[in-house]
Amino acid sequence: MTDAEIFLKNLNEHRETAAKMDVLARSVAEAGSLIRETLANGGRVMFCGNGGSAADAQHLAAELSGRYLKNRSPLAGMALHCDTSALTAIANDFSFDEIYSRQVKAHGRKGDLLVGISTSGNSKNVLNAMLAAHELEVKTIAMTGESGGKMAEIADVLLNVPSSFTPRIQEMHILIGHTLCEAAEKDF
Repeated sequence: MTDAEIFLKNLNEHRETAAKMDVLARSVAEAGSLIRETLANGGRVMFCGNGGSAADAQHLAAELSGRYLKNRSPLAGMALHCDTSALTAIANDFSFDEIYSRQVKAHGRKGDLLVGISTSGNSKNVLNAMLAAHELEVKTIAMTGESGGKMAEIADVLLNVPSSFTPRIQEMHILIGHTLCEAAEKDF
């Protein structure tokens, strides 16, 4: 297969996945409302994920604290993996499964929001963060693949992309994330 053929195959798969995304419109709107409510009430939006999902978490947090489409006051968005000292200390002293939950316990407050990103919906450290969030009355949004995994059972809002293929899921996660950032900016 040539590089052009690979690109066209990927583009076609992207289009097919995007064509199924309508089913998430109501859930995306619910998530947008939750983010706006959190920020309007002085809460912060925390993001977490692993690998490409960590990159997405950092990207979306930056869109809030910096800007997405319009100049406005900064919004409280943070990606939990960006403090490498905390991340490595927690992983070393406790376990990798606790890298996000301990930070949620340290920084999360009632009225905050946690967005957990996992294509499988089963990343143990993200699941633990969501459980810790619920203990603190921090609301949760799960961005996952089609099944939702274990995160589907505990998320306040589930955004499960109708695909089981990681690259297409991640592409749709950015579409959803950008939509949520645009929704957040409406009121600020």
